[in-house]
Amino acid sequence: MRRADRLFQIVQILRNRRLVTAKALAERLEVSERTIYRDIQVLSLSGIPIEGEAGVGYMLRHSLDIPPIMFSAAELEALVIGARMVKTWAGKELGHSAQSVLDKVTAVVPAELREQLERSKLFALRFSQREDLDVTMDICRKALDGKRLLSMDYRRADGTFSQRRIKPLGLYFWGNVWTLVGWCELRGDFRNFRLDRILRALVLDEVFTDDAGQTLQDFIRRMHCSPQ
Repeated sequence: MRRADRLFQIVQILRNRRLVTAKALAERLEVSERTIYRDIQVLSLSGIPIEGEAGVGYMLRHSLDIPPIMFSAAELEALVIGARMVKTWAGKELGHSAQSVLDKVTAVVPAELREQLERSKLFALRFSQREDLDVTMDICRKALDGKRLLSMDYRRADGTFSQRRIKPLGLYFWGNVWTLVGWCELRGDFRNFRLDRILRALVLDEVFTDDAGQTLQDFIRRMHCSPQ
């Protein structure tokens, strides 16, 4: 969980006005008590009216009202088409998250905007649905998030097969295909791999570091310097 998300969760837990110990918060959020103490300090310094102390517990001094997020009709339309594109093209895991976002937004927007959201005529379709592409996408995202080496069997456009170990650096969507850019150990250089040509992908236990000359920023700089 990101720290910003954890801070938000702490505030929500304390809003019920019951005294909550640091130990209970730590168990609820699956972090250490020391992390909770630091988070409480950050919240207090930012103006959240928290009272209490370590070893006793914490609560809000008075009601804290967080204003609702308001969306315009155009912003809602953008959310709908964005979520539908993610559901169609970004793998099962992100697809489920996109639907969850839509469900949460639908639950809180005013009735007139909810009707407009549900009537949206913007769609994202994929006619060549392939279950393995969704699986490959989820595997690549896992490797990217954990900065772990990725082993793959790859088929090039000419039909040649090869086995690669790469440092995955980024995923790019080109309108109908995804490509994975990474530092290829076999070639000792950056390479782009189309996800629909990856026959097998496996996230390895090895965590890689951002070595000079092998990062995503290095790749982007090289692309900017390449002749058009």
